[in-house]
Amino acid sequence: MDYVSALLPPFVMAAFFIGVIRVIIKTQGGANKAKEDAAVDAALAQAQACLLYTSRCV
Repeated sequence: MDYVSALLPPFVMAAFFIGVIRVIIKTQGGANKAKEDAAVDAALAQAQACLLYTSRCV
């Protein structure tokens, strides 16, 4: 029965990992996708402008 106690934790972790991946995939997109993408694009544009044009950013 030692093999059961040795194999149980990896199988449990694998099951939880698969569940987390499924949740991540299912929550991608949706009604707020455009708003989230726009927020990320704005933050990246601000960071790039900060690095290119000034030495001090807010």
